Amino acid sequence: MKGYTTEQLVEIVIKEQSACLKGDRLNLHMEVGSPFIDRFISTEGMQQFAAYQDFRRLIHDYQRQHQVSGIVWHTMSFRTTDLHYPQIHDQLIAIDGDLEILYRAKSRVLDFWYQSTQDMELSLLIDHGKQYRLIHHEDVHAIVQGSDWATLFKPENSNYPSRSRSGLELILQLGWGLPKEWSHCHGSGFRNELLHAVEIHGNS
Repeated sequence: MKGYTTEQLVEIVIKEQSACLKGDRLNLHMEVGSPFIDRFISTEGMQQFAAYQDFRRLIHDYQRQHQVSGIVWHTMSFRTTDLHYPQIHDQLIAIDGDLEILYRAKSRVLDFWYQSTQDMELSLLIDHGKQYRLIHHEDVHAIVQGSDWATLFKPENSNYPSRSRSGLELILQLGWGLPKEWSHCHGSGFRNELLHAVEIHGNS
């Protein structure tokens, strides 16, 4: 029997997350899938879950058992340049083979970052993004040394005290180790650094 793909798992967890936020339970019916998950997505099965976190752990167990990748592909458009790159979906986990895909994309992500942020102010985010320390562009090369992967995102509702008149900002996340639930917890053997670029003078 055909199992779930990464895209189908993403759809499942997003729908369940939305249902939890509304205080509802979601009864999912899929025509194809695995009995491992199907037995939990009936109406009776879903009622056994007290929280979304329990459901998501089930999805993660399914990923591990069936080696379903947690990688989704994004296209980042920044200024006049586009980059297509892999990223672990924030509701899934990375399986062992995902790290190699992220590692192979690291140099392209870093090249995009260097080219896009040459005239921007840089800072290292600390204390889970609540504080920052200004850094120089030459510091970045030392910080990225030895990192296993890199990814990009544009901050939303950032706590960083931006001084950008244009609102142009970009965050580079560097990771060491397999990013298992990196956006939710920090497991042993994993660490990450966040670099924040802000356009100060409104030049694009």
